[in-house]
Amino acid sequence: MNSIVVIQARTTSTRLPAKVLLPVAGYPLVVLAAKRAANTGRHVIVAISDEDTDDYLAEVLTASEISFFRGSLRNVLSRFLAALESFEDETVVVRLTGDNVFPDGYLVDEVEKDFLQKDLQYLICNGADSGLPYGLSLEITRLKHLRNAFLESAADFDVEHVTPAIRRKFGPHYFKKYLSHKMGNYRATVDCLSDYLRIADIFNSVKNPIEENSIDLIEKLRKKTKEPISDHPVKKIVFGAVQLGMQYGVANLTGKPDFNMSKKMLETAIDNGVSVIDTASAYGDSEWIIGKSLGHGLKGRVSIVTKLDPLDNLPSQAGHSVCEAFVDASVYGSLIKLGIERIDTLLLHRASHIAQFDGAIFDRLMFHLNAGHIDSVGVSVQSPEELIDALSYQDIEHIQMPFNILDWRWTDSIEQIKKVRASRRLIIHLRSVLLQGLLLQRDEKRWQGANCQDSDEIFHWLDDAVERFERGSVLDLCVAFANGLDWVDGIVVGMETYDQLIENLLIFSKDPLSAAQRDELIAKRPYVQESTLNPSLWTKN
Repeated sequence: MNSIVVIQARTTSTRLPAKVLLPVAGYPLVVLAAKRAANTGRHVIVAISDEDTDDYLAEVLTASEISFFRGSLRNVLSRFLAALESFEDETVVVRLTGDNVFPDGYLVDEVEKDFLQKDLQYLICNGADSGLPYGLSLEITRLKHLRNAFLESAADFDVEHVTPAIRRKFGPHYFKKYLSHKMGNYRATVDCLSDYLRIADIFNSVKNPIEENSIDLIEKLRKKTKEPISDHPVKKIVFGAVQLGMQYGVANLTGKPDFNMSKKMLETAIDNGVSVIDTASAYGDSEWIIGKSLGHGLKGRVSIVTKLDPLDNLPSQAGHSVCEAFVDASVYGSLIKLGIERIDTLLLHRASHIAQFDGAIFDRLMFHLNAGHIDSVGVSVQSPEELIDALSYQDIEHIQMPFNILDWRWTDSIEQIKKVRASRRLIIHLRSVLLQGLLLQRDEKRWQGANCQDSDEIFHWLDDAVERFERGSVLDLCVAFANGLDWVDGIVVGMETYDQLIENLLIFSKDPLSAAQRDELIAKRPYVQESTLNPSLWTKN
């Protein structure tokens, strides 16, 4: 068998420290993962870091007679390659992670057989696209592609996550034998305490944890997990938490929910596959509510995108030291309120802050990025001009932009987004896909306040599209329009009631509009002036 399994592991995980050493069925998590991956005779190497923090992990692997290799902590791709230095280019490499114990040798055999029969260069088994829970995950490629990726990619994200450059080059082909299981909304990984307790409980109920079949395990997982709202996983939904911290949006008639309801909404969203929460330091007490709601049990299951303070109080003639102090106050304030040690993604609230004050604000964000206080830096843009400028900065990995079914302003910018995404990591999140709720309103006065005097034409066009494309509502239509865009990673949707959350989860689980349907809508949509598409220009909000 000309293939090898490499399991990457480290003890410095921030969400659940030393999780790979936690006991499951009498074994440290990573040891159980390695023994299960090897249960059909395949050679397994655990790739760990050469930092002092992994010394005890090395001792554990040695005592368990598990082969391991030590290399760079951050450059995981180089660690992989060094571990496989003596192997030939055509070697089939199976990538696993030490916090996922559901995969076993039998599943690896099945996925590898599919990989070879279809003569693929890259194949992934994971999540909804494979019909399996998130975390029952493995990737297969050939060693030569890993070596080429190392030579061709200088991006930190690529070398830290091993396969992104390969996925971009060959496409994300998925193993689909178990697609009919429809368990993409379930979790089989260990990212946080609640994950660990569930996985440990499942393995405590099996007689032979090393030999138990992966597919049998997911049925046990199904029985021990609260049934999701929909059997179809939500796609691209980002929980917009502005309404949890303040009253926001023209369609908000109920105000902000109380803390208990906010907590219930966040927990339900996460349990049903929502993996990103969007907030900002300027969104009232939204960050505090998120931090208190998630506690220690759920923090590893969701990433948080927050925004730097708008810095409206920063003096116009502020020097570098003053700018740094304002940025520091915002960053540290977000860390404290969210109750985390590192922010997943921090966006500039104003695109002008990239270059303003001689670059002092952006430079300070780079300091926090390098210091490990932030994982990724991005910007919230308001216009195509701001978007194009932001795309020119290599360090900007995340852009949030307003976009909706009526918005014609971004047509020329989309190709530039696609071009950048083909060459480096770039996450695109859309906001205001309902135009701050205006698209759901039939109140002519609200539309007039948004500088639109002929709202009837828009109402008729929306209603006709809902009927023609057999969508359930205008909300469904607007989401389905954005949800199918291949250059979009997430759609920020704000909600202030539990009923709205459930409605959004169900709508986001539906199939998006096809490319042909989107093209038809674009060709026939009514023209709306920019002063309507930009809420900052509305006379009434």
